[in-house]
Amino acid sequence: MCHEIFGDANAEPIVLIMGLGAQMIHWDDDFCRQVAGRGFRVIRFDNRDIGKSSKMSGGKRLSLIELLKLRFLRIPVAAPYRLRDMAQDTVALMDHLRIRSAHIVGASMGGMIAQEIAITFPERVRSLTSIMSTTGNPKIPPPTREAAAVLMAPPPASKEEYFARYAQTWKILRAGSFPEEEALDPTRAARTWDRGLNPPGVGRQLRAVLASGSRKERLRAVKAPTLVIHGTVDPLVRPEGGKDTAASIPGAKLVMIDGMGHALPMRFWPQIIGAIAEHAEGAAAKAA
Repeated sequence: MCHEIFGDANAEPIVLIMGLGAQMIHWDDDFCRQVAGRGFRVIRFDNRDIGKSSKMSGGKRLSLIELLKLRFLRIPVAAPYRLRDMAQDTVALMDHLRIRSAHIVGASMGGMIAQEIAITFPERVRSLTSIMSTTGNPKIPPPTREAAAVLMAPPPASKEEYFARYAQTWKILRAGSFPEEEALDPTRAARTWDRGLNPPGVGRQLRAVLASGSRKERLRAVKAPTLVIHGTVDPLVRPEGGKDTAASIPGAKLVMIDGMGHALPMRFWPQIIGAIAEHAEGAAAKAA
């Protein structure tokens, strides 16, 4: 598990879990430094099958027929591993770092993994923050057609095509005008490319999400203080996904960020980082 740490070694630990097909660097360096600056030890890592962490094997490219069977007939998608296995990866990394428990923060698929940790390994969770994620409830509205096309697009055939796809993908997911982000996209794409792509791994991660089913009922058992952050214009995990997450976890606090899509643009960092830090600080104070 490739990982990096920001902040003081003795500070309250926050573990950041990134989403589908996204390397740990999608938790921007400055984002991590700012969270660390609030008095936390910040750990980010590449999930299995992405970036510089271990690559798995098996699993075919997801087909439209499988998706239709899942949506309309509730026939499960086959998967080499599931979100619970990815939750176990996170706990194993915490073991390696000798972290008994931490504030767990996940974005998108990372939010699903974070939820699974809170359900299955409750003693490891000081607080839970689920960002632009969902419960797996099949009644939640599906992604927009454009956002769904991003998920199902075939892998780019060249570096040039990857750079163009990167810019197009994030333009769709941000769901608005963010020139300050678009100016940084070429640099971010280059860094991601240089760390290495693994298209079959992204496919296996997607299968893990779809094969894991709904966590809605199991989330009712979560005892960790929970914060749910979601954008009002998210085209991939619709706002109803965040609302359903908050409604499913007893006592959860919901923060809807106006104008935020399925991304973490810099203009929203003060709200996002502020909410994460205040939530973790509050949970730590109650536990003391």
